[in-house]
Amino acid sequence: MTDRTTIRNNIAKFVDLTEEEFNYFYDLLVVKDFEKGQYLHTHGSICNKAYFIIRGCIRYFHIVEGEEITGQFFFENAWYSDYESYLFGSPSEQTIQALEHTRAAILTKETMNRLYGDMPKFERFGRLMAENAFLGLRKRTEALTHQSATERYLELLKNRPKVLQRITQRHIASYLNIKPQSLSRIRKKVHHK
Repeated sequence: MTDRTTIRNNIAKFVDLTEEEFNYFYDLLVVKDFEKGQYLHTHGSICNKAYFIIRGCIRYFHIVEGEEITGQFFFENAWYSDYESYLFGSPSEQTIQALEHTRAAILTKETMNRLYGDMPKFERFGRLMAENAFLGLRKRTEALTHQSATERYLELLKNRPKVLQRITQRHIASYLNIKPQSLSRIRKKVHHK
C-alpha cells in the first residue's frame, strides 16, 4: 500500500473528503523517515507538529527523577502529538522517539490552522483527534491508578499484543511503571500458570 493510500484510508475514518480536498490536504503534509532511536521531538521545545505513523513505532516519554517513563506507544495508522504543547505553544514535557525505523507524515500546527480556515470539515478532524487524545489519556490514568502492575500487563497482553511483540522489555516495564526485574517476575508468573 502506498503512503498516499494509507493516509487516505486513515483520514476517511474521520472526515469524508473529495479527491480534490484530499489532494490539497496530502500536498500540505511532509513525509519523513526516522531511524531507530531518533528523536522526533525533544523535551523543552515547543511541539508544533502532529505525526501520522505510516510505518514503524514511536513512543513518548518523560524524565522523572532521572529515569525515562514511557507514556504510550504508537504504531502504524496512529496520530500523535504532545497535544498540550501543540495547542498552547508551551514548552513540552515530553520526548518523542522512534523505536523502529519509522516513516511518518507530519502536519504542522500552522498547516492545521490553514486547513481549518480553508476546509471547515477539518475542524471535525481536529475535534475527533482531541477526543481520541483525551480518551487515551483517561484510560492510561485509570490503569495506572486502579490496576496492579500484573493487571496492566495482562491488559497489554490481551489488548495490545503488538507492544509485546515489537517493544523491548525495558520500555514495556517503563510503560507499566515498574522495574524490568518486576516485569520479568510478572511474565514468569503469568506464563507459567
